[in-house]
Amino acid sequence: MRLTLLCAATLAAALLTLSARCEERLSKMFSDHMVVQRGIKVPVWGWAEAGTKITVKLGEQSAEATADEKGAWKAELPAMEAGGPFELTVTGKETKTLKNVMVGDVWVCSGQSNMEWGLWGIKNSKEEIAAAKFPNIRLFAVQKTISATPKDDPATGGWVECGPGTVTGFSAVGYFFGRHLHEQLKVPIGLIHTSWGGTVAEAWTSREALAKLEDFKPVMESIEKAEANLPELQKEYDAKLAEWKKAVEAADPGTKDAEKAWFKPETDAAAWKPLDLPSHWEKGGLPDFDGVVWFRREVEIPEAWASKELTLSLGPIDDADITWFNGTQVGATDGWNVARKYKVPGDLVKAGKNTLAVRVLDTGGPGGLYGKPEQLTLVPAGMADAKPVSLAGAWSFNPGMSLQEIPARPLPPASINNQNSPTALYNGMLAPVIPYGIKGAIWYQGESNAGRAFQYRTLFPAMIQDWRGRWGEGDFPFFFVQLANFMAAKPEPGESAWAELREAQRMTLSLPNTGMATIIDIGEAGDIHPKNKQDVGLRLALAARGVAYGEKLVYSGPSYKSMAVEEGKIRLTFDHVGGGLEAKGGEPLKSFAIAGEDKVFVWADAKIDGETVVVSSAKVEKPVAVRYAWADNPEGCNLYNKDGLPASPFRTDDWPGVTVKNK
Repeated sequence: MRLTLLCAATLAAALLTLSARCEERLSKMFSDHMVVQRGIKVPVWGWAEAGTKITVKLGEQSAEATADEKGAWKAELPAMEAGGPFELTVTGKETKTLKNVMVGDVWVCSGQSNMEWGLWGIKNSKEEIAAAKFPNIRLFAVQKTISATPKDDPATGGWVECGPGTVTGFSAVGYFFGRHLHEQLKVPIGLIHTSWGGTVAEAWTSREALAKLEDFKPVMESIEKAEANLPELQKEYDAKLAEWKKAVEAADPGTKDAEKAWFKPETDAAAWKPLDLPSHWEKGGLPDFDGVVWFRREVEIPEAWASKELTLSLGPIDDADITWFNGTQVGATDGWNVARKYKVPGDLVKAGKNTLAVRVLDTGGPGGLYGKPEQLTLVPAGMADAKPVSLAGAWSFNPGMSLQEIPARPLPPASINNQNSPTALYNGMLAPVIPYGIKGAIWYQGESNAGRAFQYRTLFPAMIQDWRGRWGEGDFPFFFVQLANFMAAKPEPGESAWAELREAQRMTLSLPNTGMATIIDIGEAGDIHPKNKQDVGLRLALAARGVAYGEKLVYSGPSYKSMAVEEGKIRLTFDHVGGGLEAKGGEPLKSFAIAGEDKVFVWADAKIDGETVVVSSAKVEKPVAVRYAWADNPEGCNLYNKDGLPASPFRTDDWPGVTVKNK
C-alpha cells in the first residue's frame, strides 16, 4: 500500500501524539494565573499512561480520574465560590502544581477582526493601556490554528494577569467587557480570546452541525472526500477556480475585448475617476461594492533605469490582483493580506512615461490597494543607491463589474485549506478549549457573512447550539454584537446586505439566554474597524448583567415588537423601552422609511407617541410596511430609550432581500 505525503504526515503526527500521550501532561488550558469557573463542576483533563490514577486538588476540593486506554483522563472538581488565589495540584506518577489560580467567571471571546482588534488600535489607546492594571482579570489567547480535524490541545502561551504589558494586543472588546463585569461583580474574570480576522461563521462550526444544514451538505461531502483523496480534490478545486476566473474574465469589460483591454497603454482612461492610493475603494465612491475594479497610472522612469529590471511593490491588495506593466502581465496574487512584490523585466522598461495597470477582484468587505504609502514603490534591481519612485498618490480607477454580474456564480469556490474552510477554526481554535468551564461567550462577527445574510439566519443559531451542545453546560449565555454602521451613506431608502445580516442577528435572539449589543451609532463610514471598542464592551456587559446575572437593569435599546395601520399611518410598538423612548439630540426622528403595496420605500415622518412611534408620509396613502435604519450606513439613527441605548435596525415586512439567493 502506497502512502501519499499527506497520509504519511498524518500517520507521523498520530504516532508522535500517541508517544506524547505516554508521558504525563496537562492540557495547555491549565497554567499558572488561570481562572476556573465558579458555581459548576470544574473539569480538569490531560493525558498519562493508560490506567494511571490521577488526583486533582484545588483548595480544599479534590477529584480523581483514571487514564483510559488512549491515555486520556478527565476529573471534575466540586463547585466552588469565587475567591483565591489557590494552588492546583495534579498528581499521577508525577506531580504538577499550578500557582495563583483564581475562582471566578470565565468568558470565551470569539469572532473575526473586530473581536481580534487589540487595545493598540482603539481610541485613547495609550491611556487605556496604562490604566489596565487589573491583576484579577486573567487573559488567555489561543493562537491562530487551522485544522482538518478537532485538536485536543490549543496553541497558546497560557494564562497571564491583566496589566499594561500583557493587554496591548489582547481583544479590546473582550477586555472592556471583562473590565466592566469585574468592577461591577467584584469577582475574578477570565477571558479566553479565540478569534481570527476576516473569517466566516461556518469556519467556527463543527462538521456534525454543518452537515445538518442543507446549504452546507455539498461542501461537507467535499471535506469528507478531501480526507480520502486530497490530491484529487485539489485538482477538482483548481479546475472549478479556473472555470470561475474564466467566467469573470469573459464578463469583465476590461478583458472581454482583447483589442480594447483596459491594461493596454493606448486605452483611453480619460473618463476614469481619480483616487489617491493606498486606500480601500469604499473611500473613493464605491460603497458596498464587491467585484472587479481597475486601477491605472503613468510612471515616469529616469533615463538611467531604461531597460533595467525593476522591482514593483504594491503592498497588500484586497482580495486578488493581476498587474500589468506597459501592457504585459508582470504578476498576479490571491490573498487579501499579502504584500505584492513583482519583477518587471528590463525589456518592458523605457525612459519617460510607462503605464501601470492593476485589476483587483474583491469578493467581500473592503477592496483595493490598502497598505501604507511607503509600500507602493518602483525601484531598479541591483541599484542599491537608487531612490525608489513612489507610487502612492494619484491613480485613476474604473469599476469593471460587480459579483452579481458574473454568470457562473457570485463567489469563487471555497478553498479546501484556509481559515475560512468550514470547520477549520472550530477544529483548530475552539475544540481544544472545550470543555473548560465557562460562564458564557461573547461574539463579534458577521461582516464576512454579510453577502449571505439570509443563510446566516440558520447558520448562526446552528453555531451557537453547536457550541452549547459541545460544552455540555446547557444553554450557557451567549451575547453578540450587531454589525456597526459602515460604508458610504445613501441618499434614498434601498436594499442592503448589511441590514439583512443585522436582521439575521436580531432573529437569533429567539434562542434562550442570548443578548445583542446594538452599535448602529458608533461605526465609521470609512473604517470597518470602528475605534470605539469601549462602548461595544460595555453594551455586551450590560446584556450579560441583565441576562446571565439576572440584574434588574435596562440592557438593550428599543427592539421592534409589532405594528398596526391606523388611518394612513403605522404605529410601532417596542420591547426594551426602559425609561421611555426619545429622539437623541431632539426631534425629528430620522432614518424611518415607509412603503405601500408597491413596495417602494420613501423617507417618512416619525414621531414618538408615549411608548410607541407613529410613522407616515404624504407620498404613501395606504402604508403597509416600515423600515428603520435599513442601510449599510444609515444616517441620523436617533431612536433611543432614555437609558441611552439605541434602537436596533428593523423592518416590518418580510419581502425577499438581496441575499436570499446567496448561499
